[in-house]
Amino acid sequence: MAILIRNICYMTLKINLKLIILFFSFLNVFCAGSEKLNNKTNDSLVMKIVLKSNGFNDGEMMPAKFTCDGENISPQLSWDSVPEKTKTFAIICDDPDAPMRAWVHWVIFNIPANMKELKEGMKKNSILENGIKQGTTDFGETGYGGPCPPSDTHRYYFKIYALDCELNLKVDATKEQLLKAMEGHILAEGELIGKYRRK
Repeated sequence: MAILIRNICYMTLKINLKLIILFFSFLNVFCAGSEKLNNKTNDSLVMKIVLKSNGFNDGEMMPAKFTCDGENISPQLSWDSVPEKTKTFAIICDDPDAPMRAWVHWVIFNIPANMKELKEGMKKNSILENGIKQGTTDFGETGYGGPCPPSDTHRYYFKIYALDCELNLKVDATKEQLLKAMEGHILAEGELIGKYRRK
């Protein structure tokens, strides 16, 4: 009789352990699914900005005047469809096709929320009117530095970010410093791609 009771207790314990393992397995799957859902929801909260230029269309070749082969001036940029809580904009231009790593051509931030355009040929000053600041490019300079690819056709990504704050960054800030400062403050973003190949 004692052996029978012991076997019953052992089987009951074994079944309970399996139920506990199944329960925690289900809980892990459920939590993982919830985390993915939350991440997807957060991603969906970031609006898309339509960024344009009157100098070239998205995905097209850039005129030489915006490059080291021409006047090396910044292109006109305009945007719309931004959140109401936007306080400032930031723009980064880089070349992901450069050797070794993406080459930074422009870092500009604290663009006031009431502005929806940057004129062609922005000055290279560290501080511009309306409190706009420009950071350091991989040319080691402040302000826009145009495409100057060593070979082949390169892509140049102009990325705009709508932020819920004004950034407390120095004028010589790098792309990495700007990206870090923007973490948790991006309300919307967009991009415009230009291409260039030297003759």
